[in-house]
Amino acid sequence: MGKESRVARLFSWLLNVVYVVVLVVCAPLIVWKAVRTGKYREGYGEKLLGRVPRRAGKATCLWIHAVSVGEVNLLATTLDRLRDAHPDWRIVISTTTKTGYDLARKKYGASAVFYCPLDLSWAVRTAVRRVRPTMLVLAELELWPNLIQAAREQGARVAIINGRLSDHSFRGYRRVRPLLARVLRKIDLIAAQNEETAERFRALGAKADRVHVTGSLKYDGAQTDRQNPRTTVLRQLAGIADDDLVFLAGSTQEPEEQIAVGIFRALSAAHPRLRLILVPRHPERFEAVVKLLEESGLQWLRRSKLNDALTEPFPDPPLQGRGTEHVRDPMGRRPVLLVDTVGELGAWWGAAHIGFVGGSFGSRGGQNMLEPAAYGVAVSFGPNTWNFRDIVAALLAADAAVVVHDADELAAFVRRCLDEPAYAAALGARAKVLVESQLGATGRTIELIEAQLGRRIVSEKLRGRAAA
Repeated sequence: MGKESRVARLFSWLLNVVYVVVLVVCAPLIVWKAVRTGKYREGYGEKLLGRVPRRAGKATCLWIHAVSVGEVNLLATTLDRLRDAHPDWRIVISTTTKTGYDLARKKYGASAVFYCPLDLSWAVRTAVRRVRPTMLVLAELELWPNLIQAAREQGARVAIINGRLSDHSFRGYRRVRPLLARVLRKIDLIAAQNEETAERFRALGAKADRVHVTGSLKYDGAQTDRQNPRTTVLRQLAGIADDDLVFLAGSTQEPEEQIAVGIFRALSAAHPRLRLILVPRHPERFEAVVKLLEESGLQWLRRSKLNDALTEPFPDPPLQGRGTEHVRDPMGRRPVLLVDTVGELGAWWGAAHIGFVGGSFGSRGGQNMLEPAAYGVAVSFGPNTWNFRDIVAALLAADAAVVVHDADELAAFVRRCLDEPAYAAALGARAKVLVESQLGATGRTIELIEAQLGRRIVSEKLRGRAAA
């Protein structure tokens, strides 16, 4: 064993020690959350021991890691195009969270999805041996040193696609640059969202010729047609009429739902066609929002109570609100809908006219605002959107979105959109034009993946000839 291999092994086992210590310290919290919320109750064989499904056959295999719901949805367009272009390839998907796992199984089939092993050397090596990937593809920024090392030891290429490095991540990684540089040098391809991110990867130690700017996959994954089949079905399920005005607050966290409900209550009397759709970011918050709505005195309905197999006009559901002061829709339909299902937000945005993208009043750093922008929704979000800084900058530069700093500013924005329909329509139109002008990242990313896999095939043939 050479010096480099010995150093790699030592580094791997030092990481194991750190990981185990963290797991032990966090064990009480994990158990508490498992009991209280249902999280962390499954996948232990895959996570701790790497017992992922074995892959049969010798076809080219892409192992794509998508952490959670956002990444699973983000990669849909890329996965569809890869499968269309290479039907003989085997594509498997790993996720970290239960919500991401459930959504990936629903979208891509149970046999192609598994929980990603924790970055413990024995777990990732077992998983890599069982999957035998031709390429390990990590979405956005998933730098797990042992997983990357295990993939390289098995001869797989490693790629980061839709790569991004926020200010916060970059500052943190710079503190451990010598260690991080060892990991980045093992990565064959980094497809960065923009030149600033590409330069940050290079500054942290990535080889310059392996870093490429492809643009953001979020643009290509955004649906622009409001008449797409899924949105059409959801509009019918919710009884949304053509003359309704839908205010949607999506990917929300506390207290953003409460703010949206307050705005709806204040404006609905003057605008009787106004409807409110709430889509909390995390399923574990659904019941808290249920309680909020029950106490609001509004008429409302849960998305999970709607029937996907609807074949007749939407019925008037039984009353679910409490209290006597109910804001009634002129046609007797419920004006407030709580979307308590996972993976549908993208389609619901197509039913909205006015939007607030949540996670932006608190400390989360914002959520994807391209989905409503692509539909031409009049988009707003709070001031804390550092996770989407480049997209926010592009939207604001095009006068295609509005930053609201507090509940009062959000209320003023919604009121203006209702009072001045031309203003809301123009804001949404500019947003849609911007998204359409940024398309193409998926094609550029796939070309780079294909080039890497072509090089691997050539390398394997050369090694085979040398051995002969």
